[in-house]
Amino acid sequence: MRENLRTLRHAAWLGWQMESNWTSPWLFAIYSVVKPISATLILVFMYLVIWGSVLEQPEIFCYMFVGNTFYMYVAQVLFGVVFVIHEDREHYQTLKQVYIAPISFYFYIVGRAVPKIVITTTAAIITLAFGIVFLGLPIRLGEVNWPLLLLAMAVGLFCICMIGIALAGVSMLTAKHSMGINEGIAGMFYLFCGVTFPITFLPTWGQVIGLAIPITYWLEVIRRAVLPADLQWDSGLAAYSTGDIFLMLLVTSAFFLVLSLAIFRYADRLARKKGKLDMSTTY
Repeated sequence: MRENLRTLRHAAWLGWQMESNWTSPWLFAIYSVVKPISATLILVFMYLVIWGSVLEQPEIFCYMFVGNTFYMYVAQVLFGVVFVIHEDREHYQTLKQVYIAPISFYFYIVGRAVPKIVITTTAAIITLAFGIVFLGLPIRLGEVNWPLLLLAMAVGLFCICMIGIALAGVSMLTAKHSMGINEGIAGMFYLFCGVTFPITFLPTWGQVIGLAIPITYWLEVIRRAVLPADLQWDSGLAAYSTGDIFLMLLVTSAFFLVLSLAIFRYADRLARKKGKLDMSTTY
């Protein structure tokens, strides 16, 4: 475990150097602030076009705002995990050297995604602060269920990383489609997991898909931990208690953990068999 934690730490340091070395620290900081606020304003303008005012249907606004804010973790962390394979194999051509090093490849991939988690956390805090200060988002810090929020974040981020590990395995077998795989899966989660609208708006088969994905339960627990009870829009899970939803989050996360490791190990074995680990397409 000590060796795995050391791998995680050094991989996180490497990921941070690669993430932030493209510009000056001040410009990187400004970019990190402006990007999430700009993305949030897109959602706000969409809401204003439909409802005309934030004060109209505030529970819908809170549902959309909080869901969109925490969905950033899904998009960014998935990208951070999946793109490691493409980046190391195609851009730096070091994947085979890292692969044969005496370290855990799992922990290396997750460690490379840690900077994405840190940056996304900063973006989420900035976005929520912007919503509270300038948009009147009714989040009262003293009423937030912090233990539930922190526990849900830990389980949710672990689950997102595991899904990313599975997609990273698939990326070993592809030449240049890592970004498309990541964006496609992230887009599917955005549609089926109730990010901006309840899953009850979906057809029956869509609801079945949404209920099978742990991100659905994760976002519901986050909303219940952050928002006041009177401003929680029914996402289709109102009949379940918070404990029941958290249990479903744990169960579905455990299933995705087993599925993820199985997919990665199969893809890893197939990639070694076909010589994909040292393949370079100069893409």
